[in-house]
Amino acid sequence: MMSRMILFGATGDLAGRFLFPALAALKARGDLPHDFSLIGCASSDWNDTRFRRHAAHRLGEHAEEVETEIRDWLLDTLSYRRMDIKDAPAVADLVREDEGPFVAYIALPASLFPDAIRSFGTAGMPPGSRLVLEKPFGEDLASARALNALLSEEFGADGEKLAYRVDHVLGMTTVANLMALRSGNRLFDQLWNGRDIAEIEILWEETLALEGRDGFFDQTGTLRDVIQNHVLQLLALTGMEWREGDLATSKRDLLAAIPEISVDRLDTLTCKGRYIGGWLADGRYVGDYENEKGVDPDRGTETFAEVLLSIKNDRWQGVPVRLRAGKALAARRKAVIVRFRPPEHETAPARMDELSIGIDGPRTTELRLAGNDEEDGGGLVFQAPPPTAERAAYGNVLADILSGGSKLSVSGGEAEEAWRILDPVLRSWREDRARPEDYRAGSKGPERLPFGTADGEGD
Repeated sequence: MMSRMILFGATGDLAGRFLFPALAALKARGDLPHDFSLIGCASSDWNDTRFRRHAAHRLGEHAEEVETEIRDWLLDTLSYRRMDIKDAPAVADLVREDEGPFVAYIALPASLFPDAIRSFGTAGMPPGSRLVLEKPFGEDLASARALNALLSEEFGADGEKLAYRVDHVLGMTTVANLMALRSGNRLFDQLWNGRDIAEIEILWEETLALEGRDGFFDQTGTLRDVIQNHVLQLLALTGMEWREGDLATSKRDLLAAIPEISVDRLDTLTCKGRYIGGWLADGRYVGDYENEKGVDPDRGTETFAEVLLSIKNDRWQGVPVRLRAGKALAARRKAVIVRFRPPEHETAPARMDELSIGIDGPRTTELRLAGNDEEDGGGLVFQAPPPTAERAAYGNVLADILSGGSKLSVSGGEAEEAWRILDPVLRSWREDRARPEDYRAGSKGPERLPFGTADGEGD
């Protein structure tokens, strides 16, 4: 396991909210090497003491359960350098302070990824090192392709092996549960096809509004921030052909089978929305999105997005796929929902059998089977409690990175395919700047939702 980490963006929210608590949890479990060290890099004019004080504060906010001994040990491993990722000579000097493989974690905006790749390419990274890039990987298909090409240019054939593209959803225990259901369940394996499944729905619905992410989010939007990565990764895991030991290729092939959305069908296959003032689920009132600090109302950024897709392969031909994500909604629900076709003699069933795999709120897995007099409580419901999470998502991701693994990394091919699917939508939404559909904060979302079918029928 690698013992040295260089973290750019060390004073940012991601480091404080997720990475420091995850490292503390790994130490508490005995999963960090005794000689572990982390060098935090950022533009702030800080020293080691100021950085450690900042890290202690963030641990107090987001990891209160960490024992004092563990917290103090982690803080002692931290040091700080004021450094610009664009300063290749300074980065090279930092890398050469020690020998052996290390982790370079880039918790910076995607616009700075090219500078990071060039700087560490100039410095050189010993075999076994990892260059970790947070999501989103690029800003569109062209930039993702350019980043992959730059990795090859700077690191040659080792570029793909060295790069670790983070999507922390892959580290969730519930997602591991989804993978186990796909790989080792004989019952569902027989039914996992378009002959027996009527539709697939993947939700990433949140009750919170911006919560301090206004500047970043307004330049990103829900389609880029959530659907392009988290939601499409869940779809890939749900629909892929299972190949033991080759997860990345399996996911890429599934994404490659999804046609991009035609621009002339955006009205029937997509919906973008933006919340206006209302009461959130926790009782707080939030004003119109366009009046939030740091928001450009003319940009037309969406806080809600829904798209209808199809998968053009033998297994899923004719099965519509609905992806939906949004902020400031009535209920928190992040789940994969599979609805099964009724028996052939049932021409108009009251409801379809449904399997709901909770990802994050609720985290239960539930199978609902239709029965008589469902309005009076008929039917059968089988519910499994949430899986026990030994480590948080970022704990699993960091453990994979430090051990030199790649199981929870997104491949370059996957990243490009995900952008390809949504690129026409992103480009059209950006160019026409049409006002999103309004929906009241705390509601279920826009009233006008996609009503066509991804296969071109019924609209």
